[in-house]
Amino acid sequence: MIVDLPSTTTSQVNKKLVELRESGGAVALGRVLTLVIVTSDGAEVEPALQAANDASREHPARVIVVAAGARQAAARLDAQIRIGGDAGASEVIVLRLYGPLADEGAGSVVPFLLPDTPIVVWWPSDAPDYPAKDPIGALAHRRITDSAAEEDPIGALRARARSYVDGDTDLAWTRLTSWRALLTASLDLPPFEPITAATVTGAGSSPSTDLLAAWLASYLEIPVRRVEHSRGPGIVSAVLERPSGNVEIVRPDGRSGTLTQPGQPDRTVALHRRDLRTCLAEELRRLDPDEVYENTLPGLTDIVRGEEPQETGTQEAPEQAEQAEQHT
Repeated sequence: MIVDLPSTTTSQVNKKLVELRESGGAVALGRVLTLVIVTSDGAEVEPALQAANDASREHPARVIVVAAGARQAAARLDAQIRIGGDAGASEVIVLRLYGPLADEGAGSVVPFLLPDTPIVVWWPSDAPDYPAKDPIGALAHRRITDSAAEEDPIGALRARARSYVDGDTDLAWTRLTSWRALLTASLDLPPFEPITAATVTGAGSSPSTDLLAAWLASYLEIPVRRVEHSRGPGIVSAVLERPSGNVEIVRPDGRSGTLTQPGQPDRTVALHRRDLRTCLAEELRRLDPDEVYENTLPGLTDIVRGEEPQETGTQEAPEQAEQAEQHT
């Protein structure tokens, strides 16, 4: 069910929510958190809501979307309430703010926050340079950004590192979970030798590639080269150097990779890019600070950028590269 409330007030929206709760039974109960989605472009609303609705099946929530409209317009609040099949396992409130109200998102959100539940704020793109000091971000226990969706992904990532506060995270980091798990598991097999150096290769605009290199530099305390690869989408490979032979994961097509290590047969491993819904659901599972992410950020200054590798027979077809996303 979708209910539109044009030219309304927060009081009228809350009143309508109560009416819907009374007429629909328990559709508005059982929420475990409040998810606030802040968008600066109306086109972002539906994709972000789809990801939130899918994630809500694991994390029932009240979802509040703040969409800034034209600042030159007269002050106006247009609202929309979605429940039932149009809201997944959540209830959704979309607030479109016009004129002077476009800069008053925090004041518009506060009347709809669920009492005694954690608050998570997510910027699908165009996040503030200092999320914790943003008026809406200051309300939250967790703040989710996505540097890969920014106009300058690497610059945005470095801004996040400078402004980090407990509770901050980035979906560019969440996309690394499979890579980190595979690399960690590979070191649990013999020979048990120290890693002396590492090389991480990926697209120049991929913040996930930078974060993977920084993670290795921070936790292994080794020199790490970050190589730009213009023809490979996202992360292309990670190589860990050790005396008896290298551990290598190579993913040329953005879908599956090959794990190579001394004394073991080559293995094909699933390394599909993680979709937005999966990444968001993972971040909503934890509401405490991510210490590993925090400890990784300083490593961004330790990685050394290298030259693009020579072209080999493992390069993906041009048409595959054009279809693949460039940031993961």
